[in-house]
Amino acid sequence: MQHIIQQLAEIGQLKNICHEQGNSVPMPSVETLSEVVRLARSLLFPGYFGEAAINEQTLLYHIGIHVERLQGLLAQQIKSGLCFDDTLPCDANLERTAQDKATAFIGQLPDLRRLLQTDVEAAYYGDPAAKSYGEVIFCYPAIRAISNYRIAHALLRLEVPLIPRIITEMAHSETGIDIHPGATIGHHFTIDHGTGVVIGETAVIGHHVKLYQGVTLGAKSFPLDEAGNPIKGIDRHPKIGNHVIIYANSTILGNIHVGDGAVIGGNIWVDKDVPAGATLRQNALRAEAKGKE
Repeated sequence: MQHIIQQLAEIGQLKNICHEQGNSVPMPSVETLSEVVRLARSLLFPGYFGEAAINEQTLLYHIGIHVERLQGLLAQQIKSGLCFDDTLPCDANLERTAQDKATAFIGQLPDLRRLLQTDVEAAYYGDPAAKSYGEVIFCYPAIRAISNYRIAHALLRLEVPLIPRIITEMAHSETGIDIHPGATIGHHFTIDHGTGVVIGETAVIGHHVKLYQGVTLGAKSFPLDEAGNPIKGIDRHPKIGNHVIIYANSTILGNIHVGDGAVIGGNIWVDKDVPAGATLRQNALRAEAKGKE
């Protein structure tokens, strides 16, 4: 058994897969971040998430208690995220930086709530099966995934490392909807059904956009550096205009533009710009391809 222990502890085998957290600060915790998201959801949608019964008399107390707890837990996790990023110094200012970023995030909650209200409206009016706003908020996986995304995106804009990606991957595991926190998404956004949706880091989505299950807004190819590795940080995902509908299982790839009011039918591969107001259908594309033979 000792020789197994020695092999597992061999430094030469641990390159890139062993992490020493700076300043002896604990690693970020998925369990704690799950509580952070639950608290944020309970503030964004009072009465739907959390155990407390909410009414006009208890609302202020509910909000105060949850904000205080969210502030403490989020600051703790931001500190862990900052220490995880080995490009940042884990110095005496770290605690204040984490506190300031947590406070700045909480200051954005009213705007996040207003934005998420538009997403709830889009889901409600976009689905004849939806019986109420409450059903959409409590039951629809899209709202859970989009709320995680909007929380994570706000933290990413505050230059919080690692934590935003954990939060969106939690929603990915819960709903099957994969939205990178770096994507930019406008108001009145909805995803119908949702399973299998992928939205990449540099994707930009306008206002009043609707996606169906299995839609991918991905990268077409990856330019390589001199060592043959993909170059990171380049703009590589689609830009979707306003009032666009993309139906199930369509794949939109590359840094292309889909114009305002376009409709993309199901099961279509798109890697070229789509004009505003255009409608892409399988039959039309097949006929065009046949005509070129």
